[in-house]
Amino acid sequence: MKEILREVGMIARALDSISNIEFKKYDLTKGQYLYLVRICENPGIIQEKLAEMIKVDRTTAARAIQKLEFNGFIEKNDDQYNQKIKKLFPTEKGKSVYPFIKKENDYSNMVALSGFSESEVETIFNLLQRVRKNVEKDWEFVKKGNKRNY
Repeated sequence: MKEILREVGMIARALDSISNIEFKKYDLTKGQYLYLVRICENPGIIQEKLAEMIKVDRTTAARAIQKLEFNGFIEKNDDQYNQKIKKLFPTEKGKSVYPFIKKENDYSNMVALSGFSESEVETIFNLLQRVRKNVEKDWEFVKKGNKRNY
C-alpha cells in the first residue's frame, strides 16, 4: 500500500513550518494563524465549532484562542441569548493580519499545485475531500472515547 498519509503529513508539516516562520513577525506562532483565519472568515463562531473545523480537541483550541485574545488578535463577546456562550471575533489587529495570511495561503497553493492542469487540481481536491471524510469518521469515533480495531 502506498504511504499516502506520510506524504500528506510531510506536506502539512512543511507548510506549517513555513507559515510559522513567516508569521513570526506578526507574533503568530504554532498554528495560531489557522484559528485566526477561521475566526476572520466566520466572525461570531464559538470555540467548539472552531475546534471541530480545525480538527483539534477543545483544550488545544482553548490554548490557541487564549493566546490570540491575549495578543489582541481576537475578542470574546457574550452571546445575547446565552451568557455562557462566548462568540469569537477578530479585532482590528486580527483583521489587519488576515490579508497577509490569505496571500501566503494562496501562494502556497499555487506553489504546491504548479505543473498540474485544472483537471488534475480538481481531481486532487475531490480525492482529498474523500480522504478527509473517511478520516473524520474515525476522528469523531475516537474523540467520543471509542477505540478503533486494527
